[in-house]
Amino acid sequence: MINWLLGLSPWLIALLAGLFTWSFTALGASLVFFFKSINRNVYNLMLGFAAGVMIAASVWSLLIPAINMAEIQGAIPWLVAAIGFAAGTGFLFIFDKLIPHMHFGEKHLREGIRVPLPRSVLLVFSITIHNIPEGLAVGVAFGAINLVADTTTALMGAIAVAIGIGIQNFPEGAAVSIPLRQEGNSRRKSFFYGQASALVEPVAAVIGAILVTAVSTFLPYALAFAAGAMIYVVVEELIPEAQEKSMEHAEHVATFGFILGFMIMMILDVALG
Repeated sequence: MINWLLGLSPWLIALLAGLFTWSFTALGASLVFFFKSINRNVYNLMLGFAAGVMIAASVWSLLIPAINMAEIQGAIPWLVAAIGFAAGTGFLFIFDKLIPHMHFGEKHLREGIRVPLPRSVLLVFSITIHNIPEGLAVGVAFGAINLVADTTTALMGAIAVAIGIGIQNFPEGAAVSIPLRQEGNSRRKSFFYGQASALVEPVAAVIGAILVTAVSTFLPYALAFAAGAMIYVVVEELIPEAQEKSMEHAEHVATFGFILGFMIMMILDVALG
């Protein structure tokens, strides 16, 4: 299996990995066929879990490898990581201000260019923005396989990234489809929008893989870029929404979800990478 994967083109294996992470979103979105509502504490737990996975992936799978690769290339490691990280956060900030979307929080705040789109579409756009850096992270990780000496270790590390992103996509899919069902949409329509929010991941994965294989010196910047973009999403969206309206005696649910997600991603990365 490992040899078969190593024989594939970087963009193709990135596409397969992106489809893998998308499938977890679809599985999570399918919960709408069984549940019409979601307990607020469960929702906060899922958001916290997703945030923990993304932070751990940003550190263990992206920033640390970016620093190590920059050092091997003879560049200033901290400067490369800082430039890439800042570019990633800036990229998501611009997307956040331009792409019309609506937050999932209690206030349903609208951001981006004002357009007359249905609320359900704006909610889906919100998660779609989140999934862009996740897809890039997967693509960059797999695109790096043939650019390092130990291809097997690099492949296992990339697989860890894909598994971690996939795991946190499952609750994300439910977090999209079930609220849409509560908005009055049919189960099928809610599922469709829920899974569609992650269709950008395979596309972003292919783009990330192609970019880093075309310009190998770009790799450490790309890794740090993906990390900055993901951490922007966590701080700007996931953590604030996860802390909203916890039920009595459950203020720490999101925190425990974060810790669990961070631990699982860290274990995956260290064990596989």
